[in-house]
Amino acid sequence: MLIPHRPNSIHPILLAVLLILTILPAAQAQLPKGDLFFGYSRTSSNVFYPNVGGLNGWEGAGSLKVAPFISADADVAHYGLGANSTVPRTTTFLFGPRVTVGALGVKVFAHGLIGGEHSANSGGPTPISGNAFAYALGAGLDVPIAPFFGWRFLVDRIDAPSISPPGESDIRFSTGLVFHF
Repeated sequence: MLIPHRPNSIHPILLAVLLILTILPAAQAQLPKGDLFFGYSRTSSNVFYPNVGGLNGWEGAGSLKVAPFISADADVAHYGLGANSTVPRTTTFLFGPRVTVGALGVKVFAHGLIGGEHSANSGGPTPISGNAFAYALGAGLDVPIAPFFGWRFLVDRIDAPSISPPGESDIRFSTGLVFHF
């Protein structure tokens, strides 16, 4: 038995495709914009404690756009990996606003972050174990390398005022891969 063809009816697959094409732009407009970063980070000497050389580590950060040009940042970094037991392992966790402008895919930003740091070592003549308030003020540049991906360069003045030695240049440099969504 043959089913008669009704010329005025819309095929269900065509109807589904039309529905998806209608809803997709509206759904994309609702997705939050932002980025995710992961890379290498290095501090200058004596950033958190006296007589501690520059620390190597990693930094991860995420950002969500909350208004035109303004994002909310969350930043976590860990330093001291691979060092001997006298060098403190330091972890920072910072949050705050970021202002971003860009043209032709290149994005320039500045941020102000506040939060804390935790440092500890397991040996040496001066044991360290503590937490302190910390902040970072800095700026960076994202250079596009592929669709959705860029390479980030970031410089911060990072400080933990209650434990950082006075008069030091508390600089943090970070670089790595950033994913923009």
